[in-house]
Amino acid sequence: MALFFDQQWFDERLKVTGRTRDDVAAALGLSRRDVDEIWKDQREVTPNQVAMLARLLEAPAAEVVNRAGVATPMPGHVSAGDAALEKKLADIDSRLTRIERAIADLQSLILATRGG
Repeated sequence: MALFFDQQWFDERLKVTGRTRDDVAAALGLSRRDVDEIWKDQREVTPNQVAMLARLLEAPAAEVVNRAGVATPMPGHVSAGDAALEKKLADIDSRLTRIERAIADLQSLILATRGG
């Protein structure tokens, strides 16, 4: 477990996933200044934020916890509010997947009509 927030690892994960600290701020519902404070190890990360970072960075939550410093809690106990948020995010993700499939189907149909 990292003693302090591992900026290098988090920045590398952002680069690999094509994301920025601004994306982190939007996903966590924080200001860019708040995210910069997290990166400087001046602000704690909540279990819900760990879970969101794990999804955003495409990394296991345990790895995010290990890289975020000794005081970072592992997501596990989910409050009712967090559970509702998780469900809503899962619903949005499911809808987005269906929309992406529909767009791909429409593109295929358009290409088929142009070629035929």
